[in-house]
Amino acid sequence: MAQLTTLDGAVVLVTGANGGLGREFVHQALAQGAAKVYATARTPQSWDDPRIVPLALDITDPASVAEAAGTAADVTVLINNAGASNGSSVIGELAAARALFDTNFWGQLQVTNAFAPILGANGGGAILNVLSVLSWLAIADAYSATKAALWSATNTQRLALAGQGTQVLGLHLGYTDTPMTKNIDAPKNDPADVVSAAYAGLLAGAHEVLADEVSRQVRAGLAAPLSALYPQLA
Repeated sequence: MAQLTTLDGAVVLVTGANGGLGREFVHQALAQGAAKVYATARTPQSWDDPRIVPLALDITDPASVAEAAGTAADVTVLINNAGASNGSSVIGELAAARALFDTNFWGQLQVTNAFAPILGANGGGAILNVLSVLSWLAIADAYSATKAALWSATNTQRLALAGQGTQVLGLHLGYTDTPMTKNIDAPKNDPADVVSAAYAGLLAGAHEVLADEVSRQVRAGLAAPLSALYPQLA
């Protein structure tokens, strides 16, 4: 399959489609010409567009993932958007951190592994993994650890799936105005802007999209001494 340059006629599957970013991924895919969008969630909502197919998907449940892959065998673009935050820590008792990894890391791999053969059979297509600027900053404890792990896995997926013509893109973003960040008092991105940047990068053949200035600044600073990222270490 040639590099994806348009969503015209594409069949897109969005995980976590009920949330702020998820809804934008659904609507903007259709605005750019997608023929069908599978809008997935544990409890999928109703949509008022016949091109949107609600689909039950619990990314932490192997049986649910397998059932969704069996239903959506025409997918050409996979958007791994589902995620969670539970305030857990990698220090001390680990049950909550393990649960977070089940969603933010193992669940993501499970979905990609189920749909990668489908994308290959359908010509290659693309995978977009929603990461975070916190992939590079440990300030969110276990959440940061899950996103760092998924960033590394995204790079592995990109190499492993290149041979079947599947593009793999990582999306990094700072705080964005979604239900997950409703209790955070900080400047926030507009989800529409983040998703627009994500799709633009996907169609341009990018490997990564840095959706905001904070992501660009932190990414550029990764080669600096750790004390530059963490002043408390100075």
